[in-house]
Amino acid sequence: MAGIDKVVVENLLKTFIDPNVATDLVSAKSVKHIAIDGADVSIKIELGYPAKSYLPELKEKLAQKLATLPGIGNIEVIVEVNIVSHAVQKTLKPLPNVKNIIAIASGKGGVGKSTTSVNLALALAAEGANVGILDADIYGPSIPTMLGLSGKPETLDGKMMLPKVSFGIQTISIGYMVDPDQPMIWRGPMVTGALQQLLTQTQWSNLDYLIIDLPPGTGDIQLTLAQQIPVSGAVVVTTPQDIALIDAQRGIGMFEKVNVPILGLVENMSIHICSQCGHEEAIFGQGGGLAMSEKNDIELLGSLPLDINIRKLADSGRPTVVAEPDSRAAEMYKAIARKMAAKLAMRTRDYSGKFPNIVIQNT
Repeated sequence: MAGIDKVVVENLLKTFIDPNVATDLVSAKSVKHIAIDGADVSIKIELGYPAKSYLPELKEKLAQKLATLPGIGNIEVIVEVNIVSHAVQKTLKPLPNVKNIIAIASGKGGVGKSTTSVNLALALAAEGANVGILDADIYGPSIPTMLGLSGKPETLDGKMMLPKVSFGIQTISIGYMVDPDQPMIWRGPMVTGALQQLLTQTQWSNLDYLIIDLPPGTGDIQLTLAQQIPVSGAVVVTTPQDIALIDAQRGIGMFEKVNVPILGLVENMSIHICSQCGHEEAIFGQGGGLAMSEKNDIELLGSLPLDINIRKLADSGRPTVVAEPDSRAAEMYKAIARKMAAKLAMRTRDYSGKFPNIVIQNT
């Protein structure tokens, strides 16, 4: 019996679209090895993003695809995940022990950005990544409440803070260091200085992703952060409401000015589902997120519902992804997190650590 041709297998894999990167496995450079032994075929796929809940489906679909080849024998599909560092702004260097920083931003407050940030961080962790979250909203830190944390962070040497850990993710926030009722009456330079300290004086441990929950708006603080923090990519959160979209457009413009790639847009509160009767209603309008993504040629990573349970669970310190991991809402957060990380995986890698330092010495 004639064996299977390697080119035929590769051409078959070119027809398999990875929904998270929206391209085929060969173009995405995910096919690392094809081994042929007579009629037996073994393939190795490597994804650049965490996808724990997607891997079984991916392996099964690839096996089914290969099974369509005439005369195919035994099939082996190996899928691995390899998360690497990606390039940051040219004037900056990646942070030690942090492979990638992703900024979550919004043009205005009240769009659910912090709730989205926390659930996306937890979703990345659920998908198999090492994740941290930095609460950059000095004036209104909400991450401690959402993660059920309080108290000051510990320090081993009096200089570096240990991040507080909740549900497996590392966290730091100004909210751990001040009284909840204490108003933060600080000017811009004090705020950016405090954020730099939170970022660089926290002893992060082997993070694949550090999510930064930025303050709402596009003023001096946000611009300074975008210029001083080594960011690999950004995500903009909006609602379908016209006024929110206008402000989100400003957020997109800010990141474009400082050459931070936008990984995508998240439309929050896209539709309200009545908890009593199940009636669906687009309270804040509809189609705004999609129209904005098309206008700016950036991907709409997903749309999230206006759900009372998402709000209640965040307020209780047990966000949706950990409180109801099998719920539809948790699945949506995981799908958005996979797409977000997959978009980053397609970006330019960081090779700064690969090059040797050149030292000139007198001999």
